[in-house]
Amino acid sequence: MDINIPAIRAEVEDAFARYEQALVTNDVDTLQALFWNSPHTIRYGIAENLYGYDEIGAFRAARSPVGLARSTSRTVITTYGNDFATASTLFHRQTAPGKVGRQMQTWARTPDGWRVVAAHVSVIDAP
Repeated sequence: MDINIPAIRAEVEDAFARYEQALVTNDVDTLQALFWNSPHTIRYGIAENLYGYDEIGAFRAARSPVGLARSTSRTVITTYGNDFATASTLFHRQTAPGKVGRQMQTWARTPDGWRVVAAHVSVIDAP
C-alpha cells in the first residue's frame, strides 16, 4: 500500500480545508455534504454520540452558530492507497482558554467524492 501519494493527499487536504471553512462559518449544507450519506457513519462529539447521516444532520441543523471560530495546529493528514485517509488536528478557541480540542476524521473516497465516514471530537485541559 502506498502512503501519502501526493495527488491523493492533496485531494484530502482540499476536502479537509473545505470542512474546516464550513465548520467555522456554520455552513451546514457543506458540512453535511462532506459526511458519507449512510447509516454507518458515526460522529462522536464533545457532548453527543451520533449514529448515521440523519442524526449528524439533525445535530448540525440545531447547533448554535455562536462561538465556532477556532485555530488549528498539528494537523496530520495521512492517505492509505487511493481511497482511504485519516485527518487529525488540534483546535483552540479563545472562548475556551486552558483547553485544547482534538479532532480525528476517517475519510473514504465514495462515488460522490471524499467523505467523512467516522469522526471524533473531544476537548481536554491544555498541557
